[in-house]
Amino acid sequence: MLTRDHMQSMENAMTPSCRAPSASTPDSADPVPRKGRARNLLAGTVGHFVEWYDWYVYGLLASVFSAQIFPSDSQFASLIAAFLTYAIGFIVRPLSGIVISPLADRYGRRRVLSLAVSGMTLGALIIGLTPSYATIGYFAPILFVVARILQGISAGVEGQSAIAFMVEHSPANRRGLFGSFTNVASGLATLAATGAAATVTSVFTADALASYGWRIPFIIGGVIGVAGLILRSHSDESPEFEASTLVEQKSAPAKLLQLLREHPKAILQTAALSAPAVAYYTWATFLPTYANLTSGRDLSSTLVGSVIGLVLLVVVVPTCGYLSDRLGRRKIFPIIGAIGMIVLFYPLLLLLQAPGFGVYVIVAASGWVVLGIWQGVYPTIQAELFPASVRVSGIGFAHQIVIALFGGTAPLVAALFVGAGRPMYVAIYMIVIVTLCLIVYFTLPETGSRAPREIVSATDTDTIAVAMSENSSTAAGSAPEQYEDSRS
Repeated sequence: MLTRDHMQSMENAMTPSCRAPSASTPDSADPVPRKGRARNLLAGTVGHFVEWYDWYVYGLLASVFSAQIFPSDSQFASLIAAFLTYAIGFIVRPLSGIVISPLADRYGRRRVLSLAVSGMTLGALIIGLTPSYATIGYFAPILFVVARILQGISAGVEGQSAIAFMVEHSPANRRGLFGSFTNVASGLATLAATGAAATVTSVFTADALASYGWRIPFIIGGVIGVAGLILRSHSDESPEFEASTLVEQKSAPAKLLQLLREHPKAILQTAALSAPAVAYYTWATFLPTYANLTSGRDLSSTLVGSVIGLVLLVVVVPTCGYLSDRLGRRKIFPIIGAIGMIVLFYPLLLLLQAPGFGVYVIVAASGWVVLGIWQGVYPTIQAELFPASVRVSGIGFAHQIVIALFGGTAPLVAALFVGAGRPMYVAIYMIVIVTLCLIVYFTLPETGSRAPREIVSATDTDTIAVAMSENSSTAAGSAPEQYEDSRS
């Protein structure tokens, strides 16, 4: 039964959905207090930063530690083994995305996000502290596989949970900006991981780097992860999630079935919005290695060049998110970003064959700019395609399958093309995937014009209203135990 207090809280939750659209909704009208919003924004971005720092530093340093952990007759074979282990993390991502994401829609975003950063932190520490193959034999690659599985499970629920958490804590007219902060955090994480890799490869001698230098970035990531866990454990739950739990208490499998039955088009659109990650992962984790293998550039100098390019990314992403709140999302950003990738990727990789540090910086920076245009808006669009009750499940189901197929295998596919003597096939591979995504982008709704915030859908609002009406005559004398049990 519903008490008067619960009915009042439901009325407060429904109020923003019933308010007339306004592009300048004041903060006082938003259900998320300004002070709490800032704290939760920090928790979401710092935790997301930790997740992706640990994730990317593996790919960047794989060419350094591969011979120590995966020894073989050739350096190239060791590198392939390291990237195969890297891909294992992506293989388990869809499973965790499908199985655990509905738990975020059932039990809350905060709990799942805290679990995610814990797994990623533990995985980073295992990688950083595992002795070499020469010391413990096959236990070394086995521990790396275990660590990547832990990180894959964590990453499988991090992305979509963080997107929902950030967008749901944003004011109604700042969803694009707040949603972009997840990719600002991942961009900063990529920047920090690249900077850490550039530092250790520059500071340490070859022997010291192979012995222990490569471990330092992983250990630092594990230590920072503890800070992310503390911040997330003290954050607030999303008000939209709490409003959705007033409507239904379906089990996680039931929510997944509801998602597949009611939102097939949104799932396809979400997958297309995520698929350009094949280019992101190629640029983030393999471009320095690609330049080293194809043009003989020094690895440390290419990492420095990538750092310069990543600075542009972390500027472009929030700028596009901010502009999408004013100009709309679909017509400009995903479409223009995809066209930029299609037009530029081939000539950029072709240009990389020319010598010079400045050439590499131009190539890296140009790629990050077009990737930033896409990254600035896709998280918010994905969140706005689904109601709060299945939001994390919806994003996770589509996003993690696509990331496993195209993102995790991107460095491996690129390495195979280079090894086969067809380096330009890397560009063609990315262009074909992004072109297919572009076709789907023309079917996207213009979610940027949706105002005010939709805490619950119209159907959900009707359900709450009926429940309030049915219980209004008995709420005063009823006990809240039944309702409280349903929330526990």
